[in-house]
Amino acid sequence: MAQDERAISEGGRDQPGDATGDFRHRFVRPHDGVGLSIGDSEASVFWTEFLRSLVKRGLKGVKLVVSDAHEGLKAAIQKVLNGSTWQRCRVHTTRNLLARVPKAQQSRLAALLREAFAAPNAEKAHAAWRAVADAAGVSHPKLLGAMDEAENDVLAYMNFPAAHRAPPHSFLRAVLQARAS
Repeated sequence: MAQDERAISEGGRDQPGDATGDFRHRFVRPHDGVGLSIGDSEASVFWTEFLRSLVKRGLKGVKLVVSDAHEGLKAAIQKVLNGSTWQRCRVHTTRNLLARVPKAQQSRLAALLREAFAAPNAEKAHAAWRAVADAAGVSHPKLLGAMDEAENDVLAYMNFPAAHRAPPHSFLRAVLQARAS
C-alpha cells in the first residue's frame, strides 16, 4: 500500500455559524494539508464542493473520515470520497453520551468508554461497548438508545490495522517533535 493511500482524514465543526473548515488530513508520514472554506450551512452541496476542492489539490486514497454526524457531510463523503469509511467523532459521541447521565456518574462512564476505545481489536471493543450499554441501559434507557445508535459508527476505526488507530494527538505530537529536532 502506498504512503498516500494510508491517509486518514478528519473533519467537522462544533457550532452552527462557525467557519467550516476544521477539515484536516493526516498521513502516516509527516505531511501538511489543510483546507478552509466558509459556508452558511452544513448542507451536502457545501461539503461536496469543499471535498472536491481537496481532491483537486491532491487528496487521494482516503480510507477513514472522522467527523460529527452531520448528514450533509456524510453524504458528501460518500459522493466524493467513495470507498472511504466514515466514523463518528469519539469526542463528540462521548460528550453526547455523558450528557445523558447524572454528573456524579459521568467520570465512571467516561472511563468505561475509554476502555472500549482502547481495546486491542474490534471484537473486544464491541464487547466492552455492549457491556457498558447493557449495564447502563437498565437505569438510563436514553443512554442505551444513544449507545446502540452510535456503536458501529464510533468504533469504525477498529476495522483498520492497529497502526492506523493511533489517536490524532499522538500523530501530531510525533510530527511536531520531528520538526523541532
